[in-house]
Amino acid sequence: MDAKLNYQELMDQHLKILSDLQYASGLFAASSKEVSTGYDKSWLRDNFYECLAFEVLGDWDTVEKTYDAVLSIFLKHESKIDWAIANKPSYRHEYIHARFHPETFEEFWEEWGNKQNDSIGAILYQIGEIESRKAGSILESDDHIRITEKLVRYLASIEYWHDRDSGMWEENEEVHASSVGACVAGLKSVARLKQIEVDPELISKGEDALNTLLPRESQGKFVDLAQLSLIYPYNVVTKEQADQILEHLEYHLLRERGVIRYKNDYYYNRNQDGYSEEAEWTFGLAWLAIIHEQRGDHEKAQQFLDTLTALDTERGIPELYFSNSPEYNENTPLGWSESLFIVALYRVNKMFIEGRHADPSVHSKKPTS
Repeated sequence: MDAKLNYQELMDQHLKILSDLQYASGLFAASSKEVSTGYDKSWLRDNFYECLAFEVLGDWDTVEKTYDAVLSIFLKHESKIDWAIANKPSYRHEYIHARFHPETFEEFWEEWGNKQNDSIGAILYQIGEIESRKAGSILESDDHIRITEKLVRYLASIEYWHDRDSGMWEENEEVHASSVGACVAGLKSVARLKQIEVDPELISKGEDALNTLLPRESQGKFVDLAQLSLIYPYNVVTKEQADQILEHLEYHLLRERGVIRYKNDYYYNRNQDGYSEEAEWTFGLAWLAIIHEQRGDHEKAQQFLDTLTALDTERGIPELYFSNSPEYNENTPLGWSESLFIVALYRVNKMFIEGRHADPSVHSKKPTS
């Protein structure tokens, strides 16, 4: 099979797997809708990452449908956001929740790390990117503009630049570089839109905090997989900071079948004391492939992509593999992994597949049907 056909088939196969995770509402499940782990729910962050594949392929209908659903969630819970703007939240349940029912848009009221500021930054970032490029249309009504403005005010109210949140992994509450960076990126992105007002000081406070935190992820974590988001998609670090993040991550966290999230990660860790057998997350390989291609190192990007391609399964790309093992967990396919795999396939192999799909950096207008 020649390379062109191989990559086209992989793209089509995984695009179908990812598309099957979308509900009629427009929201995506984190994994299979039939999985018993709870990953049939919809996370704000996962929907952001799951849409990146459709964005790179120029499928704005899918992207707009998802973001219309996300904005509908915020509008449904607007009174809660209003309260959080007027009264700085103190408890987890007072924050915008991280997960929602994919059809009713209701919050899940159970103990959870709902202080996840990066998810709000992520949504703002993508709204600003799509609207400013005029690649699609997200803010289609006065309601959409109003609720987006309130998300900006919400980040001001919680004082995101020094707010201890649960971060990308929904765990210990610390000030996370990845969360602060996501909010900085989101605010800078929507600040370019004439409909949305952002106080420049709200951005500068975040930038100062981020530069103070880096190169660490937090006080408790020297390096973390979540820091790759600061390079892609957010691009809120300097080249020197990005160099440090990649050097630390590839030395400390890179494994044979993926990237561990951080040292002593207990999630799916098979060692009872939590040491040395951290699970290996597949999307770390796709993430590294995208970033190295973006930085001009095609050979290294291809190596990471080839490693991930060899780990593909009949069901799709798993969330993770157990440490030093060919066994993967039940969250297969993971929507986030599928999406970053598709983006990596496209970016690393543009020469083979550019004729079939539209890259938003080239085609800035929504395709007509």
